[in-house]
Amino acid sequence: MDNETLKLELRNFLDTEGRLTKYPAKFRLKILSLYYIAGKLEHGVIYTEPEINEIIRRWHTFEDWALLRRDMFDRGLLERERNGATYWLTERLPELSKFGI
Repeated sequence: MDNETLKLELRNFLDTEGRLTKYPAKFRLKILSLYYIAGKLEHGVIYTEPEINEIIRRWHTFEDWALLRRDMFDRGLLERERNGATYWLTERLPELSKFGI
């Protein structure tokens, strides 16, 4: 799903600057929120934990970057070193159909 479609789907959860204002309760919108944030990262770039936290922090307003980072990892959008020191986008993001979307 492209970024513009994600923005349209998440319009009730984004502020005028495109930041996620709350983490949706509905599973479908929660997954789309994770894909939206993942879209702010670059493939092939290895981020330190502080760098990934800062990027996630920039794209939401409810100050729970750790929740978003963990969910992105748990859902297979991010990979990381075992010790959590570095993160990167999964080479190929899971298909939305994996989540029933």
